[in-house]
Amino acid sequence: MLGELITRSLMMVLGYIYPAFECFKTMEKNRVEIDQLRFWCQYWVIVALVTASERVGDIFISWLPMYGEMKLAFMIYLWFPRTRGTSYVYETFLRPFMTKYEPDLDQNMGELRARAWDLAVMHWKNCAQFGETTFVQFLQYLTSKAKGNEIPKIDPQYPSAPPLNTISSGDWQTKHPSNRRSPSTSPPPKRRSWFPTLGSLYKSDSTTFQQATKTAMPSPKKKK
Repeated sequence: MLGELITRSLMMVLGYIYPAFECFKTMEKNRVEIDQLRFWCQYWVIVALVTASERVGDIFISWLPMYGEMKLAFMIYLWFPRTRGTSYVYETFLRPFMTKYEPDLDQNMGELRARAWDLAVMHWKNCAQFGETTFVQFLQYLTSKAKGNEIPKIDPQYPSAPPLNTISSGDWQTKHPSNRRSPSTSPPPKRRSWFPTLGSLYKSDSTTFQQATKTAMPSPKKKK
């Protein structure tokens, strides 16, 4: 892990920062040397191709031992004053290939640029729509939280009573069982007597009972 970190740091410094500084000094000279400026242009073309190809190539060849060190050595080889490998790589490999396939590459790059632009516009629209939806949902969330933290309403006539919008009738009866309606303990109503005359005329004496019975229930008439 530490070796990979050191290699990446050296690659950043020796492969990008130092060559960029040397290229800056070359452009800012009073008399620009065409050969030197051409050299750095060739260097950045090679570095751009290497950087683009390593995104895919690293998947297949990054398992090789000393792979990071070899890339670092190649970057130093390109700009080092004694080797100046940029000129050799450009004139031997890159220039013949680009000269041969330049018309096809130019057409393909134009189509690729148009597709990339359309993709970027579509992605931007999707991001804007997603951001708008997220913002609306966030506002709805804040509104629901504000409604949940609403101040309880107190009845002005009964200030000691619980708030009207915080305790339901079920909760009030649970917290105050003494206020519940107790079941009625009064005796059930008496049923209406089917024989009011018997009830009013009944006495303990059997004679009186017989007389009351005769009075309430007349004897049937004899058949002729």
